[in-house]
Amino acid sequence: MTQEISKPPVWFWIVAAVALVWNLLGVSAFVMQVSMSTETLAALPEAERALYENFPLWALIAFAAAVFGGVIGSVLLLMKNKLAQTAFIVSVVGVVIQMIYNLFVGKTMDVYGPGSIAMPIMILLFAGFLVWLSRAATAKGWIA
Repeated sequence: MTQEISKPPVWFWIVAAVALVWNLLGVSAFVMQVSMSTETLAALPEAERALYENFPLWALIAFAAAVFGGVIGSVLLLMKNKLAQTAFIVSVVGVVIQMIYNLFVGKTMDVYGPGSIAMPIMILLFAGFLVWLSRAATAKGWIA
């Protein structure tokens, strides 16, 4: 039995497009981090350079899961595919793991100050919102 798909409201398309752009910005940040040249790294202040040099592989994998899961979820949302929810859940798990590293293990707040907590909170809230949106869109029959 197939679920009948109803037409999503205009705001759904706007949010899905914004989600794609947001997550593509995350991919851009990921690519910049993994492709940072030794010259760029050397130009950073010592404390910041140490953050990049000591970034563990498991946190990098979490970062990749967060941003690529978000992009895949956003594309699936735009395609009205309910697998978007699964991709967004992978993204949230990646975000949580990465933020645990950044805030508690890597101690980025020691380098960037207390203001550095704002962006991780915003990222986590938006990632959680996208899980909720994909779940709600499936329940309302906007995606299947």
